[in-house]
Amino acid sequence: MALERLGSSLYEALKKVMRASVIDEVTVKELVHDVQKALLQADINVKLVLDISKKIQERALKEKVPPGVSRREHVIKVVYEELTRFLGEKPVPIKIEPGKRKVLMLVGIQGSGKTTAAAKIAKYFQKRGLRPALICVDTYRPGAYAQLQQLATRINVPIYGESNTKDPVKIAYNGLNQFTDKDVIIIDTAGRHKEEQELIKEMMVLEKNIKPDEVVLVIDGTIGQQAMVQAKAFHEATPIGSILVTKLDGSARGGGALSAVAATGAPIKFIGTGEKIEDIEVFVPSRFVGRLLGMGDLETLIDKVREAEVKIPEKKAKAILSGKFTLTDMYEQFEAMKGMGPFRKLLKMLPGMSYDIPEDKLEMAEGQLEKWRVIIQSMTPGEKDNPKTFNASRIKRVARGSGTSEKEVKELLKRYSMMRRMLKTLRRKKKLPFFGKGLPLDFK
Repeated sequence: MALERLGSSLYEALKKVMRASVIDEVTVKELVHDVQKALLQADINVKLVLDISKKIQERALKEKVPPGVSRREHVIKVVYEELTRFLGEKPVPIKIEPGKRKVLMLVGIQGSGKTTAAAKIAKYFQKRGLRPALICVDTYRPGAYAQLQQLATRINVPIYGESNTKDPVKIAYNGLNQFTDKDVIIIDTAGRHKEEQELIKEMMVLEKNIKPDEVVLVIDGTIGQQAMVQAKAFHEATPIGSILVTKLDGSARGGGALSAVAATGAPIKFIGTGEKIEDIEVFVPSRFVGRLLGMGDLETLIDKVREAEVKIPEKKAKAILSGKFTLTDMYEQFEAMKGMGPFRKLLKMLPGMSYDIPEDKLEMAEGQLEKWRVIIQSMTPGEKDNPKTFNASRIKRVARGSGTSEKEVKELLKRYSMMRRMLKTLRRKKKLPFFGKGLPLDFK
């Protein structure tokens, strides 16, 4: 079952409570039953599900409702808090101390996305002004070093590996000696299975010799309850300091993987939310549960906007606000939105938008933005800077060049005029807004 489906089921369960005429014992027990059903279908361990639902029922029925809060609001708050508690109440970031090198050793079963995760973590720290480096000690999988080398080149992060050496401890030592000036070293180890005793033994030897600051267990979000068994085996071999759950992009059976937290006692510190190198987030339980329950996640959305925002020079900002807003400027805003990730992901972070917009409407909105980008790419520099020059023949040429219709080109020009007028009304304001939120896309 997809995480999206789990979220939708929990959201529907809470909607029943919000629509109920009275919040009594029957209503609460029905809610608990719906929550149980949703969690079990998401492949979460039965014992954990019973523990969560028992606590929800006890608190919802026995706790005194605080002043100024309705029983309805209190019940919803209890569900939110208990799900958050299950995942770890507070985010536990990987701490980097100034002037002190941090060594992270990644472990996990083969196919969990560990090598890509190593590059994602490196990119995450690089974006925050730190100097990461990668070491590949996977001497078993053919092409493991080449794959990590390719990813490292893409993100401009140094890498160390020895394709002709079979001793992972020696490779790790050599790499650590080479990267004495780096802030974060990420060591990618060979993929292992709990039954592969030789590999597990090798992992223990690596951990003992390298003495990493933290062992990070990478778990595939699609493996279901098997995650708990794997997590226990790894934790018994080398104490796990943190967990990174990959492939939580809406197509994963993530419930079972998230259950691994209880098996190890280690917190989830990162989640992989897509295939791109940038698709990694620090795991904040309260935000994650908020998204699952359809409450949105405005903090993550704001962080994404800040990361993707186009830095506009003051001179250009003044020109735009005085009406000199061109199609080139509009294109730059589309590029900024694209850098923030799929449109549907952004909408899921908005309260009340998570599950109410039909999938076909989301696809239509994403398709429209992409078409507009292609249309602008098909224009000449003169047309982008001065859209007033457009006439019937120019519209026809751009439509033909972009593979769209004349109607779609006219629609883009109409939306551009609307944005330009909107910006002119902001002339008296001191700061420039993120233009993306001015797109009048219709979801009705």
